[in-house]
Amino acid sequence: MTETKKTATAAKTTKKAAPAKSAAKKAPVASVKLTNATYATGKRKDSVARVYLVPGKGNIYVNETPAAEYFRRPVLQMIIAQPFGVTKRDSAYDVHAFVLGGGLSGQAGAVKHGISKALEKAEPELRAVLKAAGFLTRDSRVVERKHYGVRKARRSTQFSKR
Repeated sequence: MTETKKTATAAKTTKKAAPAKSAAKKAPVASVKLTNATYATGKRKDSVARVYLVPGKGNIYVNETPAAEYFRRPVLQMIIAQPFGVTKRDSAYDVHAFVLGGGLSGQAGAVKHGISKALEKAEPELRAVLKAAGFLTRDSRVVERKHYGVRKARRSTQFSKR
């Protein structure tokens, strides 16, 4: 009996401390060299996208994966491609985007905003086309906060007059 108690206490004392958790997750660092890249940030809801625009063949990478794999829904893929369709630069640039926060819809909107801003920096004459399409304006709509005494942001408890 004393041997089992000793081994149990030895097991307790040899327990290692858990590693400290980092404060926030960081997006993966670009493994490709992004020389001659145009940089811009895009935002939508809680998502922030860091976008690097490089002259290339039209490949789009989000968090180092192809955009078609990262955004599987065709609607999200279409959202990302909109700035290139409007400016007719479909195969002129490669995009390397690093996105943090929010859901997939917000991330797609953030990448679209970042691509539009980077296109404007790379070719200032495209500003009028992008501005007319509304791609340079940050969509400021965010989720409304929950209020005191209410179930959700606007949903109240049922009221009975009688």
